[in-house]
Amino acid sequence: MKKIILFLMLVPCFYLSQMKTGTFSDLEAQQKENPKPIVIHLYTDWCAVCRIEAYRLSQDKELVNLMNAQFYFINFEAEKTKETIHFQNQEFEYLQNGNSGIHELALALSKNKNQPVYPLWVFLDKYQNLVYYQEGQMTSEKMKEKLKEVSGL
Repeated sequence: MKKIILFLMLVPCFYLSQMKTGTFSDLEAQQKENPKPIVIHLYTDWCAVCRIEAYRLSQDKELVNLMNAQFYFINFEAEKTKETIHFQNQEFEYLQNGNSGIHELALALSKNKNQPVYPLWVFLDKYQNLVYYQEGQMTSEKMKEKLKEVSGL
């Protein structure tokens, strides 16, 4: 019984320490209601660096709080997301290539148009202008530095 009570007490703590993720379909309405900068994280499920990075970033409570309070965060699986996405007045589709594929939006957001490098971080201001771009792993210290620059803190 004590274990159950302890578990129930800790569940909200774990929930609160998670980065709130959104979707591209929600973004337009959210931006109209409350404009904020946007952080887009492109990853794939086969990328071990992406998984390690996501775990490490989620462990930094200051980073999680900053992200949740000041930004819209979109975690975008570039090779499995198959729905049509409307973003910046354009429609983007999934491009099937045999048993795999890639989303057109991943290619549009990447500077490497043939094959994006994962993980990929794209920071946009509240007007959806590119303000920072990074291919490869992001440390929590670097992420906090860039978030503070973008948010003007």
